[in-house]
Amino acid sequence: MTAREVEESLTTRAAAAFIEYRDGDLQGLHRLVAVVTPVLWHVARSCGLSQQNAEDTVQTTWLKLVEHAPGITTPEAVLGWLCTTTKREAWRVQRLARTVDLVDEPDLEPTVETPHDPAKVASMNDEARRLWGHFVTLSPRCQQILRVVCMGGAPDYAGLAEAMGVPSGSIGPTRGRCLAALRRALLDDPHWSLT
Repeated sequence: MTAREVEESLTTRAAAAFIEYRDGDLQGLHRLVAVVTPVLWHVARSCGLSQQNAEDTVQTTWLKLVEHAPGITTPEAVLGWLCTTTKREAWRVQRLARTVDLVDEPDLEPTVETPHDPAKVASMNDEARRLWGHFVTLSPRCQQILRVVCMGGAPDYAGLAEAMGVPSGSIGPTRGRCLAALRRALLDDPHWSLT
């Protein structure tokens, strides 16, 4: 990613890629998918879907974009449209599956060989379980915000606020309160280690 791309907001990058796609450049769609899919995946997961259902939901969202692309007349709105479509599809999937669990148990097993010794791997897995255990006690809004803003790069508060239907100025303070609540929960846990 170039320095210019880092500086541009997610909304701006999504809009530029969507314009390219709508103008006939299929690579624009590939760029849009690369830029937005991680956010959509986190939106789907924050709605309580399993990993598999979240992946299916995001795929369905992309199919719906291809169907409805001509009707999206404001490219800057494509990120919000995608997030809203993902939420609606996630809710539909939940209704069909009658899912009760908020979040599946995170996959904490290493998927590739690790240079760490078994004791370190066990310790890292234990810390991850504790972190997720405290994370799922946060409010659904906190979980949603933290999942999306942890994607790396400068968070696009305007796009996130639009997708969540909240004032743009509330995302930063809410994120701070959510992180503070998670920090307090971890510090109050006698088994949590900062080392």
